[in-house]
Amino acid sequence: MLNATVPGLAAAPLRLLHLDARIAVVDKPAGLLVHRTALDAHEDDNALDRLRAQTGRSWAPVHRLDKGTSGVLVFAADSDAARSLGAAFEAGQVGKRYLALVRGWPAAQGVIDHALARDPERPSAGQPTRPATTAWTRLACLEWPFSVDGRHPSSRYALVQALPQTGRRHQIRRHFKHIAHPLVGDATHGKGPHNRAVAAWLGLQRLWLHAEALELPHPDDGRRLLLSAPPGPEWDALQPKRTA
Repeated sequence: MLNATVPGLAAAPLRLLHLDARIAVVDKPAGLLVHRTALDAHEDDNALDRLRAQTGRSWAPVHRLDKGTSGVLVFAADSDAARSLGAAFEAGQVGKRYLALVRGWPAAQGVIDHALARDPERPSAGQPTRPATTAWTRLACLEWPFSVDGRHPSSRYALVQALPQTGRRHQIRRHFKHIAHPLVGDATHGKGPHNRAVAAWLGLQRLWLHAEALELPHPDDGRRLLLSAPPGPEWDALQPKRTA
């Protein structure tokens, strides 16, 4: 019933990962806004409106995913649930796991401990910074037979698992830029030539970042909920051609 298409709803219904009286968790597609925003004023379609249409209930987003990011997204049914979950995110009580495609071959694993300016849309100079930490593990090394800069006949990329320990805006995207392994498809913090080359090679243009799992305390009793969304079929194309 809840996954049925609502009459008059033009957009496809969201895949529900969890639903109860207090929270709803969905698998957000890449390219979909979380909610309406003046930053993308021409875009009316968004996850919040889709969820309200699907369930016939009012919801509020607990956290944010960038428009280009896919994966696990949490909504609260009331202000108490929103406050409880928001506090859990702020206190670092929510476990987060992401999948990303980055330029180059980073080390097998590591931790990025690098403070970030509050607003990623403005120059960092002069802004206050906030502590930010992201751990990562390299999952696969990829080498594809096209040249981006002319110095090498092929181009290297890597699949990584990213575990952000804090929740700063664009944290994963800015942290991997900081270590010179920017995310592929990132128009703001990435490299245009690589974004275009990979899009042409795969026949798909997107930000290659997916929120694969969240573990959080339920606002009713604190029980831990493990919520996961497998990456979409487009990720199947990222098969290793060569391993370091």
